[in-house]
Amino acid sequence: MPGLKQFLFRQGCQWLLPLSLLLFWWQGSMHGWMSEQILPSPTVVLDTAQAFVPQDLLDQLPISLWRLAIGLSGGIAIGILLGSLFGLSQRANRLLMPLFTVLVQIPTLAWIPLLMLWLGIGEALKLTILIKAVTVPVTLYIGTGIGELPPKLREMASVLRLPVRVYLCRVVLPALLPYLMTGIRLAFSQGWVSLIAVELLASSEGLGYLLVESRQLFMLDQVYICVIVIGLLGFAAEKGLQWISDRWIHWPSPVAGAVTLPPTKLFDLHGWLLPCGLLSVWQIASGEGWLNSAFFPAPVQVAETLVAGFTHGQFSLDLTASILRMLQGFAIGAVTGVLFGLASGSFRWADRLVTPLFSGLRSVAIFAWLPLITAWFGLGETARLAFIAIASFFPVLLATRQGVIQLPSVLLETTKALKLPPLSKFRYLILPGMLPDLFTGLRLGMMHAWVGTTGAEYFISSGEGIGSMMMRAQQLMAADRVMAGIVLIAGVAAVISIIIRRLEQKLMRWRYQ
Repeated sequence: MPGLKQFLFRQGCQWLLPLSLLLFWWQGSMHGWMSEQILPSPTVVLDTAQAFVPQDLLDQLPISLWRLAIGLSGGIAIGILLGSLFGLSQRANRLLMPLFTVLVQIPTLAWIPLLMLWLGIGEALKLTILIKAVTVPVTLYIGTGIGELPPKLREMASVLRLPVRVYLCRVVLPALLPYLMTGIRLAFSQGWVSLIAVELLASSEGLGYLLVESRQLFMLDQVYICVIVIGLLGFAAEKGLQWISDRWIHWPSPVAGAVTLPPTKLFDLHGWLLPCGLLSVWQIASGEGWLNSAFFPAPVQVAETLVAGFTHGQFSLDLTASILRMLQGFAIGAVTGVLFGLASGSFRWADRLVTPLFSGLRSVAIFAWLPLITAWFGLGETARLAFIAIASFFPVLLATRQGVIQLPSVLLETTKALKLPPLSKFRYLILPGMLPDLFTGLRLGMMHAWVGTTGAEYFISSGEGIGSMMMRAQQLMAADRVMAGIVLIAGVAAVISIIIRRLEQKLMRWRYQ
């Protein structure tokens, strides 16, 4: 009986907050706290679903799922090939990895205006965006997995003279499978978000299009249904991939040994060969007229556009507006994420109360919230900041919670033995112990905030900002300005990563000594 009571208590805690929000929603709609157009009652949403789901949703859902399946298949295949190449060949790693790293710094969302110029708004655009989004995490994890293959396994295979097929199936694949599954799970997450974003921006079919159409007609009951379906599909896919991973990978991970990182060579000649060669070929092809300059402006022309934009001050204004917007939204999302993460990591009752709800909300692709955010907050700066805050909230929340949960039990016992006050306990023991995870969350949160800033400026035009500038340039067929915007977005992303890494090293000298 005590076990049954504990089980029922845990289940009740998990459902307490969602049911409370549902009750609050129902009461708010019944008493007219908000307009029925903005906050339709749960009964209205259910009534709408009876006709909307079979007539509209089931027509558009297979289109989105087909695009996702093609994008995942192509991206995973390309990622496995590239990751294997980087992991197995040092020469390929030195030649290709620098260029790949530069391309990774450019968020998938930043490519959409340029690809719209090159490919139009047909299926090629959607599949290209999806494949790019999926390829990156699979490539990185496959390359890392091959690089982390224990040397003793290689020596054993060499001593036993294992055939190549046996070596790959019995040695490499089991060691690589955990990395592959992690890469696929991240790839699905990136692909799902990218699919909704590109369908919102440039599609006449699919779930994203259905969201836009319902929002334009101000039929928010249909928007709620679409958001719920997107969240359920994301949650089911995440749990399904986790189940497959647990079922396939049933052996313990190898113990991590000491790793000596090779010195980084900033000006390694091999790393610059391919980028310089591609830029030279691109410049020559543009100069000879082999490429249409309206769609493929020469690198020199893009550089001149950048210089002119900063000289006249327009790029400076746009860049400043985007960075300030990103910092404001990130501050809101990060502070909220840290507070909820500390609470859920420190108190078991808080973890049982809020974590199930946040897990469900996190399953909703971030861009699916845009129609609701614009309905709730309008089309002004408040809506943009709300979207950026939501984008940065979840990475910081998860990392903070994980950092507190993984604190060594010795530290907690020490605080009890010393009878430290709560503030001293947090300052001298909890904070230093959780800093590595916290900085990981802050880095991811700020990168999500930067992507969210670009997306907010795409979908909620502000007049100022890099994203708004790129969309105006795309509409005017000004490919040089679109490419200049991509360079600026990639540059800011790289600077953000460097600043947070330097700050982490400065605040945690003890970890890097």
